[in-house]
Amino acid sequence: MYFKQGMYAEAEPLLNRALVIREKMLGPNHSDTARSLINLALLYRDQGRYTEAEPLNKRALAIREQVQGPNHPDTATSLNNLALLYQDQGRYTEAEPLYKRALAIREQTFGSEHPTVVNILSNYVRLLRATNRKGRAAEMEAHLNVLRRKISKGKRRFVSSEQDNL
Repeated sequence: MYFKQGMYAEAEPLLNRALVIREKMLGPNHSDTARSLINLALLYRDQGRYTEAEPLNKRALAIREQVQGPNHPDTATSLNNLALLYQDQGRYTEAEPLYKRALAIREQTFGSEHPTVVNILSNYVRLLRATNRKGRAAEMEAHLNVLRRKISKGKRRFVSSEQDNL
């Protein structure tokens, strides 16, 4: 809760404590330990503490690849997190292959029109714009807008069908 409210000084010791507890109770290579690493890395990234966030993101990615597999959706999330960290630092050549791999995993797992694809695709479009590939960014953004409309229609249909069942 502190983290979401921007109360970083209050959140950091709690996130560190959670990491220590999970490492001790579950082991250093457990998926819940990876989750704690990610939470702490996100806190550091939000504060611009990139050098502290990077090893945590890399370790979480390694755990997820080992425990859940290289093509698991959670691995894609970790790839996206690390790509965002690199993008924030202007390290675009390091970020791009991570976005591409994350997109491939999500599309393979859920299909190209699934809501979980939109977030990574949106981040990748920002990278394309930042690297002056505006034509490719415009193409992908058009595709992204189509996806968002489809997802939005699907949500409205779901809500109305749920209301019909009341």
